[in-house]
Amino acid sequence: MATDAMPRFPDGFLWGVSTSAHQIEGAAGLREPSVWDVFTAGPGRIGDGSTAAVACDHYHRYREDVALLAGLGVDAYRFSVSWPRVNSPGGLDFYDRLVDEVCAAGVRPVPTLFHWDLPADLDWLERDTASRFAEYVSAVAERLGDRVGTWLTLNEPAEHTLLGHALGVHAPGRKLLFDALPVAHHQLLAHGLAVRALRAAGARDVGIANSHGPVWPASDEPADREAADFYDVLLNRLFADPLLLGRYPGGIGELMPGSAGRLDADLEVIAEPLDRYGVNYYAPARVGAPQDAESGTGGVRVPAGLPFSLREIEGRPLTDFGWPVVPEGLTELLTGLRERYGDRLPPVTITENGCSYEGLDDQDRIAFLDAHVRALHRALEAGVDVRGYFVWSLLDNFEWAQGYARRFGLVHVDFTTQARTPKASYRWYRELLRVQR
Repeated sequence: MATDAMPRFPDGFLWGVSTSAHQIEGAAGLREPSVWDVFTAGPGRIGDGSTAAVACDHYHRYREDVALLAGLGVDAYRFSVSWPRVNSPGGLDFYDRLVDEVCAAGVRPVPTLFHWDLPADLDWLERDTASRFAEYVSAVAERLGDRVGTWLTLNEPAEHTLLGHALGVHAPGRKLLFDALPVAHHQLLAHGLAVRALRAAGARDVGIANSHGPVWPASDEPADREAADFYDVLLNRLFADPLLLGRYPGGIGELMPGSAGRLDADLEVIAEPLDRYGVNYYAPARVGAPQDAESGTGGVRVPAGLPFSLREIEGRPLTDFGWPVVPEGLTELLTGLRERYGDRLPPVTITENGCSYEGLDDQDRIAFLDAHVRALHRALEAGVDVRGYFVWSLLDNFEWAQGYARRFGLVHVDFTTQARTPKASYRWYRELLRVQR
């Protein structure tokens, strides 16, 4: 296998896989509704018309799925805790059982406390949601903290803001454009309050999972460069700067809710020190000056009138999602983060990296993962402190607005029979881990 020539990663490097609650758990009748339940009930919002009511039925089949983790040989399993489920009778009991099963398999549980499934009666436009989040986090930490050592607060708040509140293609389906910025601030505030709640519960390894990618201007023309710089602020700096530097990038803070004094106090909470910084990487973005028509790539369309447009990255193979395969972008991203933030950047963990391809003999996925792991090692050689790598995802799942039409799993799921079948990429990753030890 190609893994025979894979560079050696440091001892203690954390190898894992990731999932999220709404995408795999099912058992929707045993939890409160989330904004995604409300969103998917609307006509035409999900590509194949499906819902996550059953999904992979992980709620009932978690032991089978943990056995797949054990067979894979990963060090860690990143999953998410469903806030609507925790709000329901017996919800924390499920995560008790899951964590026990994961620990018994010799795998480290790494829960993410919010992966987009906000309880339907809450709203990130409201500041109080941040406080409610901290209360929920305290309850989870009190119940699971004796077995969980590593915690992640939020998953991809940038996408949740942009896709769910600015463009309306994800739940809750709002099209607020720049009026969605309070959603960003309140998620960041929720993160900071959650860090404090976790510390109060004794947690010593706390981080966040932010999405990042290099932003390439469509040309050297000043208008394209200016548009790319603006998009870089939205994608890469809007969430990282407050977390790591304690301030918003230039001009953004003035658009956030609250008085100057209150904003400064919020930023002190948001910038609580972190033990690790999670990075979700899939592809770079190519950005140009505004256009008169909507633009977009890989299933994301942005309307005309914004101060940027999204352009295709040409000359690259595409995943089934239409995303370009650019492994060297991961090296560029990580070295760029180190240059931008210096010693303010905590040790990095790649909390998601993966691709959508059909088939059990998924050689394209193997090539994708192989190239990205090598690109990650080049970042290590360049001096970036990277401590772990998590593949997205263990299972084929409910892929948000695409429904079940996109498959990211190392394990194939037949959504009619719920049969699990490991793919060639599962065996490839298992061999990679064996060679690394």
